[in-house]
Amino acid sequence: MTGHTRNEDIVIVGGGMVGAALASGLTTQGFKVVVLEQQAPAEFDPQSNPDVRISAVSAASVDLLKQLEVWPRVQQMRATPYRRLETWEWQTAQVGFDAQSLGLPELGFMVENSVLQSSLWQRLAQQDVSLIAPARLQDLQPCNGGWRLRLESGEEMIARMVVGADGANSQVRQLAGMGIHGWNYAQACMLISVRCDRDAGDCTWQQFTPDGPRAFLPLSDGWASLVWYDSPARIRQLQAMSMQQLEQEIIKHFPARLGHVKPVTAGSFPLVRRHAIRYVLPGLALVGDAAHTINPLAGQGVNLGYRDVDALINTLTAARDKAEDWASAGVLRRYQRQRQTDNMLMQSGMDLFYFAFSNPSAPLRVMRNLGLMVAERSGVLKRQALRYALGL
Repeated sequence: MTGHTRNEDIVIVGGGMVGAALASGLTTQGFKVVVLEQQAPAEFDPQSNPDVRISAVSAASVDLLKQLEVWPRVQQMRATPYRRLETWEWQTAQVGFDAQSLGLPELGFMVENSVLQSSLWQRLAQQDVSLIAPARLQDLQPCNGGWRLRLESGEEMIARMVVGADGANSQVRQLAGMGIHGWNYAQACMLISVRCDRDAGDCTWQQFTPDGPRAFLPLSDGWASLVWYDSPARIRQLQAMSMQQLEQEIIKHFPARLGHVKPVTAGSFPLVRRHAIRYVLPGLALVGDAAHTINPLAGQGVNLGYRDVDALINTLTAARDKAEDWASAGVLRRYQRQRQTDNMLMQSGMDLFYFAFSNPSAPLRVMRNLGLMVAERSGVLKRQALRYALGL
């Protein structure tokens, strides 16, 4: 064990897409930041197949990444704009959103999670950030108004503030004793990287079926990502298939507009909803999936994480500029007030959508399809819903 205990301003546990963005933003504002990450991301290889994990990065998230000087790197790697979004259950009740109706060049970009993390780490390497990887947190205890962190390596540090950006199973949240509300959805989700027989275009779409949604996310160079929701048993069955067998299942269960695709890689995960009962303690805050996980129906998870990042940077900077104790419970509760309601609203909206479309009842099917028809025709409401989802 090292005899020396480091004293730090802010220690961010987790250097993924959200933690790395927070580290970059706080460093730009003059805070001294340490990032602990279990594994440094691999170098981006332009010849590689796309990562199976994709995020639909909204216009507001792109703005944040531009401020952090990260967005040009993302575009140099891989990012695919999408300009239309369509959803339907019955073909006659289709709702379409397009960028033009909002006066935007695009609704957002499909970006691989690994590309986001890689770009952010390239940026952090140019900044005055202390990156410790591999690093695993072993213990976390309150100490003199801050927190003492002990790593598995035996190294210890005392931080004025700790941020848990360590994902849905956040160790920071558990070690700090912060409770969560949550449940498992009755469905699991499979992500499939596919090669298309034609250009994937710039429209992302989603069809609701009695077994769960089927979605299409366009990527560049003839690639796309398919999202398949179904019962956990059915997803396990699909996961066990060869790519050839999976191809036959895709033909059977995806709409004809998909055209011919060849699956290349697939991954699956259970759907779990979690929401931390509180986001903050004195000298401690949770961001991204550590604070809230959302049904990935609309690919909004990373965008909520980036809204957290934006709010926390603004809260801490404003408090410091007024000579307040920026790590105090009072200051951090401002961040919690700002973010908790918005995240709950988005979670509940996705749940409402999910449960409404998962119910096989015939009257409800008629109601929800009538609802989609009404939504398609109510221009102003439709635009407002889209603006909210895009964080505008």
